[in-house]
Amino acid sequence: MKKQLQTKFSNRQYMVSKDFEIYYYNDKNLQNVKSHSHDYYEFYFFIDGNVSIYIDEKNYPLSYGDMILIPPGVKHRMEIQQSEASYQRFIFWITQDYCNQLMKLSPDYCYLMQHVALTKRYIYHYDVIGFNSLQSKIYRLIEEIHSQRFGKSAKIQLCVNDLILHLNRSVYEMENPETPKESQSLYLNLISYIEEHIEEELSLDQLAQAFFVSKFHISHVMKENIGLSVHQYILKKRLQMCRDAILADTPISEAYLQCGFKDYSNFYRAFKKEYGISPKEYKEINYQNIPKS
Repeated sequence: MKKQLQTKFSNRQYMVSKDFEIYYYNDKNLQNVKSHSHDYYEFYFFIDGNVSIYIDEKNYPLSYGDMILIPPGVKHRMEIQQSEASYQRFIFWITQDYCNQLMKLSPDYCYLMQHVALTKRYIYHYDVIGFNSLQSKIYRLIEEIHSQRFGKSAKIQLCVNDLILHLNRSVYEMENPETPKESQSLYLNLISYIEEHIEEELSLDQLAQAFFVSKFHISHVMKENIGLSVHQYILKKRLQMCRDAILADTPISEAYLQCGFKDYSNFYRAFKKEYGISPKEYKEINYQNIPKS
């Protein structure tokens, strides 16, 4: 890391920026900071030093490649064992509001935050290759912040979002080291289950409970296999079944209920968006095309 991109250490434990802050520190002879908490997320990437971290008063010795995520409100403090040794780390702060904005784009951006909140597991270890890849993204972001190039603001946002998604993906893959065969098996079982229960209330949470896996894992498997979210697949499947039932002369007022739609207006809008015409128009057009005997 270039020396000019380092930040002089400060005891400040609050954000001054609206969305995020990131720092590279390389210090010696630092004093320990008292236990504290934040109202934002703190990512901590450990590079070097003789240091441990206390989280909720539990001590965790650190080694090269450790990534720590401290959620808002969780007390923590660093304990420096040898103050004269070089102490290198990256610190990345990000607000809850910014995470909520990313969540609207995709829940994949916040898998890690929710996983840590549920499991209380705060530390994840990267191997050398994985940590080098992570550091390159952090370095790229810090370098862009210090640059004066055209499109700086847009590039910074891209780098931040890319870093957050990278962290979520890498931890997800650490937590779900499945084989392709296992993924395919889960996918086929999901498809079968949805078809068998298509007329019932179906949600991502219900599928997660039925298969004893996380809803993030189910979302990943569906996206990987068919490129659709669970909600999109269920909707398309219900519309296809309704279309077939209508062409089999089932009254439209019965068909949409049989296929799991609870509200006609929602069914009508979804059908028209999918096929370009209303259910009634679809039935009339296809009836006209049936050969007369």
